[in-house]
Amino acid sequence: MTAPRGVADESPAIELRGISKAFGPVQANKSIDLSVARGTIHGIIGENGAGKSTLMSILYGFYRPDSGEILIGGKPVVITDSQTAIRSGIGMVFQHFKLVQNFTVLENVILGAEDGGLLRPSLSRARGELKRLASEYELQVDPDAPVEDLSVGHQQRVEILKALYRQADILILDEPTGVLTPAEADHLFRILRGLRDEGKTIILITHKLREIMEITDTVSVMRRGEMVASVRTAETSSTELAELMVGRKVLLRVEKTPASPGAPVLEVRGLSMTDASGVVRLRGVDLDIRAGEILGIAGVAGNGQTQLLEILAGYPEPGAALDGVVRLKGQPLPLSGSDAGARREAGIGHVPEDRQVEGLIMDFAAWENVAFGYHDAPEFNRGMLMDHAAIRADAAGKIERYDVRPPNPELAAKNFSGGNQQKIVVAREVERNPELLLIGQPTRGVDIGAIEFIHKRIVALRDAGKAVLLVSVELDEIMALSDRIAVMFDGRIMGERLPEAATTTDLGCLMAGIDPATISSPAEAMPPASAPGTDQPGATG
Repeated sequence: MTAPRGVADESPAIELRGISKAFGPVQANKSIDLSVARGTIHGIIGENGAGKSTLMSILYGFYRPDSGEILIGGKPVVITDSQTAIRSGIGMVFQHFKLVQNFTVLENVILGAEDGGLLRPSLSRARGELKRLASEYELQVDPDAPVEDLSVGHQQRVEILKALYRQADILILDEPTGVLTPAEADHLFRILRGLRDEGKTIILITHKLREIMEITDTVSVMRRGEMVASVRTAETSSTELAELMVGRKVLLRVEKTPASPGAPVLEVRGLSMTDASGVVRLRGVDLDIRAGEILGIAGVAGNGQTQLLEILAGYPEPGAALDGVVRLKGQPLPLSGSDAGARREAGIGHVPEDRQVEGLIMDFAAWENVAFGYHDAPEFNRGMLMDHAAIRADAAGKIERYDVRPPNPELAAKNFSGGNQQKIVVAREVERNPELLLIGQPTRGVDIGAIEFIHKRIVALRDAGKAVLLVSVELDEIMALSDRIAVMFDGRIMGERLPEAATTTDLGCLMAGIDPATISSPAEAMPPASAPGTDQPGATG
Protein backbone atom coordinates (compact mmCIF):
# COMPACT_ATOMS: atom_id res chain seq x y z
CA MET A 1 0.00 0.00 0.00
CA THR A 2 1.24 3.46 -0.82
CA ALA A 3 1.60 6.25 1.71
CA PRO A 4 -1.67 7.61 3.12
CA ARG A 5 -3.54 10.09 0.98
CA GLY A 6 -2.00 13.53 1.45
CA VAL A 7 1.11 12.33 3.32
CA ALA A 8 4.52 12.96 1.82
CA ASP A 9 6.53 9.88 0.84
CA GLU A 10 9.38 9.70 3.35
CA SER A 11 11.26 7.04 5.27
CA PRO A 12 8.58 5.62 7.59
CA ALA A 13 9.04 4.78 11.26
CA ILE A 14 7.27 1.47 10.65
CA GLU A 15 6.58 -0.40 7.46
CA LEU A 16 4.74 -3.71 7.24
CA ARG A 17 4.86 -5.54 3.93
CA GLY A 18 2.60 -8.45 3.06
CA ILE A 19 1.92 -9.50 6.65
CA SER A 20 -0.31 -12.58 6.85
CA LYS A 21 -1.34 -14.62 9.87
CA ALA A 22 -3.79 -17.50 10.17
CA PHE A 23 -5.07 -19.39 13.19
CA GLY A 24 -6.20 -22.70 11.77
CA PRO A 25 -8.90 -21.94 9.17
CA VAL A 26 -9.27 -18.31 10.34
CA GLN A 27 -7.25 -15.82 8.29
CA ALA A 28 -6.68 -13.02 10.83
CA ASN A 29 -4.37 -10.92 8.63
CA LYS A 30 -4.17 -11.17 4.86
CA SER A 31 -1.27 -9.53 3.00
CA ILE A 32 -1.29 -6.40 5.15
CA ASP A 33 0.71 -3.40 3.99
CA LEU A 34 1.04 -0.51 6.43
CA SER A 35 3.28 2.55 6.49
CA VAL A 36 3.45 4.83 9.54
CA ALA A 37 5.33 8.11 9.12
CA ARG A 38 7.80 9.30 11.74
CA GLY A 39 6.57 11.77 14.31
CA THR A 40 2.87 11.19 13.66
CA ILE A 41 -0.14 9.83 15.51
CA HIS A 42 -1.54 7.04 13.36
CA GLY A 43 -4.93 5.51 14.14
CA ILE A 44 -5.98 1.95 13.31
CA ILE A 45 -9.69 1.16 13.33
CA GLY A 46 -11.90 -1.71 12.29
CA GLU A 47 -14.77 -3.92 13.39
CA ASN A 48 -14.42 -6.75 15.89
CA GLY A 49 -12.34 -9.47 14.29
CA ALA A 50 -10.93 -7.14 11.66
CA GLY A 51 -7.39 -8.15 12.64
CA LYS A 52 -6.17 -4.98 14.42
CA SER A 53 -5.03 -6.68 17.62
CA THR A 54 -3.39 -9.54 15.73
CA LEU A 55 -1.43 -7.08 13.62
CA MET A 56 -0.21 -5.12 16.64
CA SER A 57 0.60 -8.36 18.46
CA ILE A 58 2.83 -9.29 15.53
CA LEU A 59 4.53 -5.90 15.68
CA TYR A 60 5.11 -6.26 19.43
CA GLY A 61 6.37 -9.83 19.15
CA PHE A 62 3.47 -11.79 20.65
CA TYR A 63 2.88 -13.60 17.35
CA ARG A 64 5.13 -14.51 14.45
CA PRO A 65 3.67 -13.74 11.00
CA ASP A 66 3.17 -16.60 8.54
CA SER A 67 4.60 -14.37 5.84
CA GLY A 68 5.71 -10.80 5.21
CA GLU A 69 8.35 -8.53 6.68
CA ILE A 70 8.66 -5.67 9.17
CA LEU A 71 10.88 -2.63 8.68
CA ILE A 72 11.75 -0.22 11.50
CA GLY A 73 13.31 3.03 10.34
CA GLY A 74 13.75 1.53 6.88
CA LYS A 75 15.66 -1.53 8.13
CA PRO A 76 14.22 -5.07 8.10
CA VAL A 77 13.85 -6.63 11.56
CA VAL A 78 12.70 -10.02 12.79
CA ILE A 79 10.64 -9.54 15.95
CA THR A 80 10.59 -12.84 17.80
CA ASP A 81 9.27 -11.64 21.16
CA SER A 82 8.40 -8.51 23.14
CA GLN A 83 12.00 -8.05 24.27
CA THR A 84 13.07 -7.87 20.62
CA ALA A 85 10.34 -5.30 20.01
CA ILE A 86 11.53 -3.22 22.98
CA ARG A 87 15.12 -3.34 21.72
CA SER A 88 13.79 -2.15 18.35
CA GLY A 89 12.34 0.92 20.05
CA ILE A 90 8.72 -0.25 20.30
CA GLY A 91 6.64 0.15 23.46
CA MET A 92 3.03 -0.89 24.04
CA VAL A 93 0.42 0.29 26.53
CA PHE A 94 -2.27 -2.35 26.85
CA GLN A 95 -5.93 -1.75 27.56
CA HIS A 96 -5.52 -3.83 30.74
CA PHE A 97 -2.39 -2.51 32.38
CA LYS A 98 0.59 -4.79 33.08
CA LEU A 99 1.50 -3.37 36.48
CA VAL A 100 2.34 -5.01 39.83
CA GLN A 101 -0.21 -3.46 42.14
CA ASN A 102 1.76 -3.58 45.40
CA PHE A 103 4.96 -2.25 43.79
CA THR A 104 5.71 1.46 43.71
CA VAL A 105 5.76 3.46 40.49
CA LEU A 106 9.56 3.39 40.51
CA GLU A 107 9.70 -0.38 41.02
CA ASN A 108 7.22 -0.97 38.19
CA VAL A 109 9.19 1.24 35.81
CA ILE A 110 12.49 -0.59 36.30
CA LEU A 111 10.97 -4.08 36.49
CA GLY A 112 12.71 -6.10 33.80
CA ALA A 113 15.08 -3.24 32.96
CA GLU A 114 17.42 -3.37 35.96
CA ASP A 115 21.08 -2.44 35.43
CA GLY A 116 22.38 -5.48 37.33
CA GLY A 117 22.06 -7.53 40.48
CA LEU A 118 21.93 -4.49 42.76
CA LEU A 119 18.66 -2.54 42.72
CA ARG A 120 19.85 0.66 44.40
CA PRO A 121 21.78 2.03 41.38
CA SER A 122 18.86 1.14 39.07
CA LEU A 123 16.36 2.89 41.35
CA SER A 124 18.56 5.96 41.66
CA ARG A 125 19.04 6.28 37.91
CA ALA A 126 15.36 5.63 37.25
CA ARG A 127 14.28 8.29 39.76
CA GLY A 128 16.27 10.95 37.91
CA GLU A 129 15.05 9.79 34.51
CA LEU A 130 11.42 9.73 35.67
CA LYS A 131 11.73 13.28 36.91
CA ARG A 132 13.02 14.36 33.50
CA LEU A 133 10.33 12.46 31.58
CA ALA A 134 7.57 13.72 33.86
CA SER A 135 8.63 17.31 33.33
CA GLU A 136 9.12 16.95 29.58
CA TYR A 137 5.86 15.13 28.77
CA GLU A 138 3.38 16.17 31.53
CA LEU A 139 3.60 12.70 33.07
CA GLN A 140 3.80 13.76 36.69
CA VAL A 141 3.28 10.92 39.15
CA ASP A 142 4.72 10.21 42.60
CA PRO A 143 7.55 7.68 42.04
CA ASP A 144 7.17 6.29 45.57
CA ALA A 145 3.40 5.80 45.44
CA PRO A 146 2.15 2.19 45.39
CA VAL A 147 0.42 1.59 42.07
CA GLU A 148 -2.68 0.24 43.83
CA ASP A 149 -3.23 3.71 45.34
CA LEU A 150 -3.21 5.48 41.97
CA SER A 151 -6.19 6.48 39.86
CA VAL A 152 -6.60 4.67 36.55
CA GLY A 153 -5.39 7.75 34.67
CA HIS A 154 -2.19 7.89 36.69
CA GLN A 155 -1.63 4.16 36.26
CA GLN A 156 -1.79 4.71 32.53
CA ARG A 157 0.91 7.37 32.89
CA VAL A 158 3.08 4.76 34.60
CA GLU A 159 2.68 2.46 31.60
CA ILE A 160 3.74 5.26 29.26
CA LEU A 161 6.69 6.08 31.52
CA LYS A 162 7.74 2.42 31.44
CA ALA A 163 7.88 2.51 27.65
CA LEU A 164 9.74 5.83 27.52
CA TYR A 165 12.21 4.66 30.18
CA ARG A 166 13.04 1.79 27.85
CA GLN A 167 13.73 4.42 25.16
CA ALA A 168 10.73 3.63 22.98
CA ASP A 169 10.47 5.78 19.87
CA ILE A 170 7.31 4.01 18.73
CA LEU A 171 4.39 3.76 21.17
CA ILE A 172 1.34 1.55 20.59
CA LEU A 173 -1.77 2.29 22.68
CA ASP A 174 -4.70 -0.15 22.72
CA GLU A 175 -8.08 1.48 23.53
CA PRO A 176 -6.38 3.94 25.91
CA THR A 177 -9.42 5.99 26.98
CA GLY A 178 -11.80 3.16 27.89
CA VAL A 179 -11.45 3.72 31.65
CA LEU A 180 -10.67 7.45 31.73
CA THR A 181 -12.79 10.43 32.64
CA PRO A 182 -13.15 13.09 29.91
CA ALA A 183 -10.60 15.30 31.68
CA GLU A 184 -8.14 12.39 31.92
CA ALA A 185 -8.67 11.60 28.23
CA ASP A 186 -7.99 15.24 27.32
CA HIS A 187 -4.81 15.14 29.38
CA LEU A 188 -3.73 11.92 27.67
CA PHE A 189 -4.22 13.58 24.28
CA ARG A 190 -2.02 16.49 25.37
CA ILE A 191 0.65 13.96 26.38
CA LEU A 192 0.41 12.16 23.03
CA ARG A 193 0.67 15.41 21.10
CA GLY A 194 3.72 16.34 23.15
CA LEU A 195 5.34 12.98 22.41
CA ARG A 196 4.60 13.40 18.72
CA ASP A 197 6.06 16.91 18.70
CA GLU A 198 9.24 15.50 20.25
CA GLY A 199 9.54 13.08 17.33
CA LYS A 200 7.89 9.99 18.80
CA THR A 201 5.59 7.89 16.62
CA ILE A 202 2.23 6.90 18.10
CA ILE A 203 -0.08 4.10 16.95
CA LEU A 204 -3.56 4.39 18.43
CA ILE A 205 -6.00 1.47 18.33
CA THR A 206 -9.52 2.65 19.16
CA HIS A 207 -13.12 2.10 18.13
CA LYS A 208 -14.05 5.71 18.99
CA LEU A 209 -14.28 7.67 15.76
CA ARG A 210 -14.49 10.96 17.64
CA GLU A 211 -11.06 10.30 19.12
CA ILE A 212 -9.64 9.31 15.74
CA MET A 213 -10.84 12.59 14.25
CA GLU A 214 -9.54 14.61 17.22
CA ILE A 215 -6.08 13.21 17.86
CA THR A 216 -4.69 11.38 14.80
CA ASP A 217 -2.77 12.67 11.81
CA THR A 218 -3.48 9.62 9.66
CA VAL A 219 -5.76 6.62 10.00
CA SER A 220 -5.82 3.12 8.54
CA VAL A 221 -9.00 1.05 8.27
CA MET A 222 -9.09 -2.74 8.47
CA ARG A 223 -11.95 -4.99 7.46
CA ARG A 224 -12.05 -8.79 7.63
CA GLY A 225 -8.31 -9.14 8.02
CA GLU A 226 -7.39 -6.80 5.18
CA MET A 227 -6.24 -3.19 5.03
CA VAL A 228 -8.88 -1.33 3.03
CA ALA A 229 -7.70 2.28 3.32
CA SER A 230 -5.09 4.65 4.76
CA VAL A 231 -6.00 8.32 4.68
CA ARG A 232 -4.99 11.64 6.14
CA THR A 233 -7.43 12.35 8.97
CA ALA A 234 -8.03 15.94 7.90
CA GLU A 235 -9.23 14.68 4.53
CA THR A 236 -11.84 12.20 5.77
CA SER A 237 -14.87 12.15 8.10
CA SER A 238 -16.42 9.92 10.74
CA THR A 239 -19.11 8.91 8.24
CA GLU A 240 -16.57 7.87 5.60
CA LEU A 241 -14.51 5.91 8.14
CA ALA A 242 -17.58 4.13 9.49
CA GLU A 243 -18.59 3.07 5.98
CA LEU A 244 -15.06 1.83 5.28
CA MET A 245 -15.09 -0.20 8.50
CA VAL A 246 -18.48 -1.83 8.01
CA GLY A 247 -18.84 -1.82 4.23
CA ARG A 248 -22.19 -0.01 4.35
CA LYS A 249 -23.75 3.23 5.56
CA VAL A 250 -23.99 3.43 9.35
CA LEU A 251 -26.13 5.70 11.51
CA LEU A 252 -23.71 7.38 13.92
CA ARG A 253 -26.39 8.88 16.16
CA VAL A 254 -29.14 7.41 18.31
CA GLU A 255 -32.59 8.19 16.95
CA LYS A 256 -35.19 8.42 19.70
CA THR A 257 -38.21 10.51 20.58
CA PRO A 258 -38.57 12.22 23.97
CA ALA A 259 -39.44 9.84 26.79
CA SER A 260 -42.91 9.61 28.27
CA PRO A 261 -42.20 8.28 31.78
CA GLY A 262 -44.96 6.42 33.58
CA ALA A 263 -45.24 4.92 37.04
CA PRO A 264 -42.14 4.08 39.08
CA VAL A 265 -40.70 0.66 38.29
CA LEU A 266 -37.53 0.61 40.41
CA GLU A 267 -36.97 2.48 43.68
CA VAL A 268 -33.67 2.23 45.54
CA ARG A 269 -33.22 3.86 48.94
CA GLY A 270 -30.03 3.99 51.02
CA LEU A 271 -28.41 1.02 49.29
CA SER A 272 -25.04 0.32 50.90
CA MET A 273 -22.58 -2.52 50.56
CA THR A 274 -19.36 -3.51 52.30
CA ASP A 275 -17.58 -6.41 50.63
CA ALA A 276 -16.11 -9.46 52.36
CA SER A 277 -12.75 -7.69 52.65
CA GLY A 278 -14.27 -4.77 54.54
CA VAL A 279 -14.14 -2.35 51.59
CA VAL A 280 -17.17 -0.08 51.24
CA ARG A 281 -18.45 -0.37 47.66
CA LEU A 282 -21.82 1.41 47.85
CA ARG A 283 -22.63 4.37 50.10
CA GLY A 284 -26.34 5.12 50.51
CA VAL A 285 -27.37 4.97 46.85
CA ASP A 286 -30.80 6.48 46.05
CA LEU A 287 -32.31 6.24 42.58
CA ASP A 288 -35.65 5.85 40.78
CA ILE A 289 -36.52 4.62 37.30
CA ARG A 290 -39.96 4.96 35.73
CA ALA A 291 -41.64 2.97 33.03
CA GLY A 292 -40.69 4.24 29.58
CA GLU A 293 -37.37 5.84 30.48
CA ILE A 294 -33.66 5.07 30.43
CA LEU A 295 -31.58 6.05 33.45
CA GLY A 296 -27.90 6.11 32.55
CA ILE A 297 -25.23 5.59 35.21
CA ALA A 298 -21.99 7.34 34.23
CA GLY A 299 -18.67 6.87 35.95
CA VAL A 300 -15.17 5.51 35.67
CA ALA A 301 -15.05 1.74 36.12
CA GLY A 302 -14.65 0.57 39.71
CA ASN A 303 -16.84 3.14 41.42
CA GLY A 304 -19.66 0.83 42.51
CA GLN A 305 -21.56 0.35 39.25
CA THR A 306 -20.72 -3.34 39.09
CA GLN A 307 -21.91 -3.96 42.66
CA LEU A 308 -25.12 -2.00 42.02
CA LEU A 309 -26.00 -4.16 39.01
CA GLU A 310 -25.11 -7.41 40.77
CA ILE A 311 -27.28 -6.61 43.80
CA LEU A 312 -30.25 -5.61 41.64
CA ALA A 313 -29.79 -8.73 39.49
CA GLY A 314 -29.85 -10.96 42.57
CA TYR A 315 -26.28 -12.13 42.97
CA PRO A 316 -24.34 -9.83 45.33
CA GLU A 317 -20.77 -10.75 46.19
CA PRO A 318 -20.70 -13.63 48.73
CA GLY A 319 -20.01 -12.43 52.25
CA ALA A 320 -20.97 -8.82 51.52
CA ALA A 321 -22.87 -6.79 54.11
CA LEU A 322 -25.92 -5.11 52.53
CA ASP A 323 -28.31 -2.44 53.75
CA GLY A 324 -31.09 -0.39 52.20
CA VAL A 325 -34.40 -0.91 50.42
CA VAL A 326 -35.09 -1.97 46.82
CA ARG A 327 -38.63 -2.03 45.40
CA LEU A 328 -39.84 -3.28 42.02
CA LYS A 329 -43.25 -1.81 41.10
CA GLY A 330 -43.83 -1.12 44.77
CA GLN A 331 -42.92 -4.59 45.99
CA PRO A 332 -39.80 -4.96 48.16
CA LEU A 333 -37.02 -7.17 46.84
CA PRO A 334 -34.84 -9.05 49.34
CA LEU A 335 -31.19 -8.05 49.46
CA SER A 336 -29.90 -11.13 51.27
CA GLY A 337 -30.99 -14.62 50.32
CA SER A 338 -31.99 -13.39 46.87
CA ASP A 339 -31.15 -15.17 43.64
CA ALA A 340 -31.03 -14.30 39.96
CA GLY A 341 -33.84 -16.73 39.11
CA ALA A 342 -36.23 -14.98 41.47
CA ARG A 343 -35.28 -11.62 39.98
CA ARG A 344 -36.05 -12.89 36.47
CA GLU A 345 -39.42 -14.21 37.64
CA ALA A 346 -40.12 -10.77 39.14
CA GLY A 347 -39.59 -9.20 35.71
CA ILE A 348 -35.92 -8.12 35.76
CA GLY A 349 -33.75 -8.84 32.73
CA HIS A 350 -29.99 -8.52 33.00
CA VAL A 351 -27.30 -8.02 30.36
CA PRO A 352 -24.14 -8.29 32.51
CA GLU A 353 -21.04 -6.19 32.08
CA ASP A 354 -18.83 -9.17 31.25
CA ARG A 355 -20.66 -11.28 28.68
CA GLN A 356 -18.05 -14.03 28.63
CA VAL A 357 -17.89 -14.53 32.40
CA GLU A 358 -21.45 -13.77 33.49
CA GLY A 359 -23.56 -13.83 30.34
CA LEU A 360 -22.51 -16.94 28.44
CA ILE A 361 -21.03 -20.39 28.88
CA MET A 362 -18.45 -20.17 26.16
CA ASP A 363 -18.17 -23.89 25.39
CA PHE A 364 -21.94 -24.32 25.05
CA ALA A 365 -23.85 -23.84 21.80
CA ALA A 366 -25.66 -20.63 20.95
CA TRP A 367 -29.07 -22.32 21.25
CA GLU A 368 -28.23 -23.42 24.79
CA ASN A 369 -27.00 -19.94 25.76
CA VAL A 370 -30.19 -18.35 24.45
CA ALA A 371 -32.20 -20.40 26.96
CA PHE A 372 -29.96 -19.96 30.02
CA GLY A 373 -31.86 -18.57 32.97
CA TYR A 374 -35.18 -19.20 31.22
CA HIS A 375 -34.87 -22.94 30.69
CA ASP A 376 -37.73 -23.58 33.14
CA ALA A 377 -40.15 -21.59 30.98
CA PRO A 378 -43.25 -23.63 29.99
CA GLU A 379 -42.55 -23.26 26.27
CA PHE A 380 -39.17 -24.97 26.74
CA ASN A 381 -40.44 -28.02 28.59
CA ARG A 382 -42.57 -31.11 28.00
CA GLY A 383 -43.51 -32.56 31.33
CA MET A 384 -40.31 -33.55 33.13
CA LEU A 385 -38.12 -33.13 30.05
CA MET A 386 -36.69 -30.08 28.31
CA ASP A 387 -37.95 -29.56 24.78
CA HIS A 388 -34.68 -29.14 22.90
CA ALA A 389 -36.46 -28.74 19.58
CA ALA A 390 -38.47 -25.82 20.95
CA ILE A 391 -35.33 -24.20 22.39
CA ARG A 392 -33.49 -24.61 19.09
CA ALA A 393 -36.38 -23.09 17.17
CA ASP A 394 -36.58 -20.17 19.61
CA ALA A 395 -32.84 -19.60 19.33
CA ALA A 396 -32.95 -19.72 15.52
CA GLY A 397 -35.63 -17.02 15.52
CA LYS A 398 -33.67 -14.76 17.86
CA ILE A 399 -30.45 -15.28 15.88
CA GLU A 400 -32.26 -14.28 12.70
CA ARG A 401 -33.97 -11.23 14.21
CA TYR A 402 -30.77 -10.01 15.85
CA ASP A 403 -28.60 -10.68 12.80
CA VAL A 404 -26.16 -12.90 14.70
CA ARG A 405 -23.34 -14.01 12.41
CA PRO A 406 -22.80 -16.73 11.48
CA PRO A 407 -26.51 -17.65 11.86
CA ASN A 408 -25.75 -21.08 13.28
CA PRO A 409 -27.42 -22.00 16.61
CA GLU A 410 -25.20 -25.09 16.92
CA LEU A 411 -21.99 -23.07 17.00
CA ALA A 412 -20.30 -22.70 20.40
CA ALA A 413 -20.47 -19.21 21.91
CA LYS A 414 -16.67 -18.98 21.92
CA ASN A 415 -16.65 -19.18 18.13
CA PHE A 416 -18.63 -15.95 17.70
CA SER A 417 -17.04 -12.49 17.68
CA GLY A 418 -17.54 -10.27 20.73
CA GLY A 419 -20.25 -8.26 19.02
CA ASN A 420 -22.21 -11.35 18.07
CA GLN A 421 -21.80 -12.81 21.56
CA GLN A 422 -23.30 -9.58 22.88
CA LYS A 423 -26.22 -9.87 20.47
CA ILE A 424 -26.96 -13.37 21.80
CA VAL A 425 -27.12 -12.06 25.38
CA VAL A 426 -29.17 -8.99 24.43
CA ALA A 427 -31.61 -11.14 22.42
CA ARG A 428 -32.09 -13.53 25.34
CA GLU A 429 -32.87 -10.75 27.83
CA VAL A 430 -34.75 -8.21 25.73
CA GLU A 431 -37.01 -10.77 24.03
CA ARG A 432 -38.35 -11.84 27.43
CA ASN A 433 -39.97 -8.38 27.60
CA PRO A 434 -38.77 -7.53 31.15
CA GLU A 435 -40.37 -4.79 33.23
CA LEU A 436 -36.84 -3.61 34.10
CA LEU A 437 -33.73 -4.21 32.00
CA LEU A 438 -30.36 -3.93 33.74
CA ILE A 439 -27.73 -3.52 31.05
CA GLY A 440 -24.03 -3.08 31.77
CA GLN A 441 -21.50 -1.89 29.18
CA PRO A 442 -23.87 -2.80 26.30
CA THR A 443 -21.37 -2.10 23.54
CA ARG A 444 -18.00 -2.85 25.15
CA GLY A 445 -15.70 -4.24 22.47
CA VAL A 446 -18.56 -4.11 19.96
CA ASP A 447 -18.10 -2.77 16.43
CA ILE A 448 -20.03 0.12 14.92
CA GLY A 449 -22.63 -1.96 13.10
CA ALA A 450 -23.52 -3.96 16.21
CA ILE A 451 -23.55 -0.80 18.35
CA GLU A 452 -26.19 0.72 16.08
CA PHE A 453 -28.31 -2.44 16.33
CA ILE A 454 -28.05 -2.79 20.14
CA HIS A 455 -28.88 0.88 20.70
CA LYS A 456 -32.05 0.52 18.61
CA ARG A 457 -33.16 -2.46 20.71
CA ILE A 458 -32.61 -0.57 23.97
CA VAL A 459 -34.65 2.40 22.73
CA ALA A 460 -37.39 0.11 21.42
CA LEU A 461 -37.73 -1.50 24.85
CA ARG A 462 -38.05 1.94 26.43
CA ASP A 463 -40.66 2.93 23.86
CA ALA A 464 -42.62 -0.20 24.78
CA GLY A 465 -43.01 1.25 28.26
CA LYS A 466 -40.24 -0.64 30.02
CA ALA A 467 -37.65 0.77 32.43
CA VAL A 468 -33.93 0.56 31.56
CA LEU A 469 -30.96 1.00 33.89
CA LEU A 470 -27.94 1.57 31.67
CA VAL A 471 -24.38 1.42 33.02
CA SER A 472 -21.58 2.44 30.65
CA VAL A 473 -18.09 3.91 30.85
CA GLU A 474 -18.71 5.40 27.38
CA LEU A 475 -19.87 8.93 28.11
CA ASP A 476 -21.03 9.47 24.52
CA GLU A 477 -23.25 6.40 24.85
CA ILE A 478 -24.68 7.56 28.17
CA MET A 479 -25.51 11.01 26.78
CA ALA A 480 -27.03 9.63 23.57
CA LEU A 481 -29.25 6.94 25.11
CA SER A 482 -30.24 8.26 28.53
CA ASP A 483 -33.32 10.24 29.44
CA ARG A 484 -31.69 11.04 32.78
CA ILE A 485 -28.05 10.66 33.84
CA ALA A 486 -26.80 9.82 37.34
CA VAL A 487 -23.04 9.94 38.00
CA MET A 488 -21.34 7.53 40.41
CA PHE A 489 -18.07 8.12 42.22
CA ASP A 490 -16.63 6.11 45.11
CA GLY A 491 -19.87 4.19 45.61
CA ARG A 492 -22.20 7.16 45.82
CA ILE A 493 -24.41 9.13 43.44
CA MET A 494 -22.59 12.44 42.91
CA GLY A 495 -25.39 14.12 41.01
CA GLU A 496 -28.05 13.79 38.37
CA ARG A 497 -28.40 15.63 35.05
CA LEU A 498 -30.66 15.81 32.03
CA PRO A 499 -28.72 14.94 28.85
CA GLU A 500 -29.81 18.08 27.01
CA ALA A 501 -28.44 20.25 29.82
CA ALA A 502 -25.29 18.25 30.61
CA THR A 503 -21.78 18.91 29.29
CA THR A 504 -18.83 16.55 29.21
CA THR A 505 -16.95 18.94 31.51
CA ASP A 506 -19.78 18.92 34.04
CA LEU A 507 -20.17 15.14 33.96
CA GLY A 508 -16.40 14.64 33.95
CA CYS A 509 -16.08 16.64 37.16
CA LEU A 510 -18.73 14.53 38.84
CA MET A 511 -17.02 11.35 37.58
CA ALA A 512 -13.82 12.57 39.27
CA GLY A 513 -15.64 13.30 42.55
CA ILE A 514 -15.55 17.07 42.06
CA ASP A 515 -18.44 19.49 42.41
CA PRO A 516 -18.46 21.40 39.07
CA ALA A 517 -19.45 24.58 40.90
CA THR A 518 -16.12 24.62 42.75
CA ILE A 519 -13.76 24.64 39.74
CA SER A 520 -12.78 27.43 37.39
CA SER A 521 -11.20 25.43 34.56
CA PRO A 522 -11.53 21.91 33.04
CA ALA A 523 -7.91 21.12 33.97
CA GLU A 524 -8.92 21.14 37.62
CA ALA A 525 -11.15 18.11 36.94
CA MET A 526 -8.18 15.72 36.90
CA PRO A 527 -8.50 13.46 39.96
CA PRO A 528 -5.68 13.34 42.49
CA ALA A 529 -3.08 10.57 42.21
CA SER A 530 -4.85 8.54 44.88
CA ALA A 531 -8.46 9.22 43.89
CA PRO A 532 -10.81 6.75 45.56
CA GLY A 533 -13.05 4.49 43.59
CA THR A 534 -10.43 3.56 41.01
CA ASP A 535 -9.01 0.55 42.74
CA GLN A 536 -9.55 -1.74 39.78
CA PRO A 537 -6.87 -0.73 37.29
CA GLY A 538 -7.77 -1.30 33.73
CA ALA A 539 -11.04 -2.80 34.89
CA THR A 540 -14.06 -2.46 32.74
CA GLY A 541 -16.72 -2.67 35.32
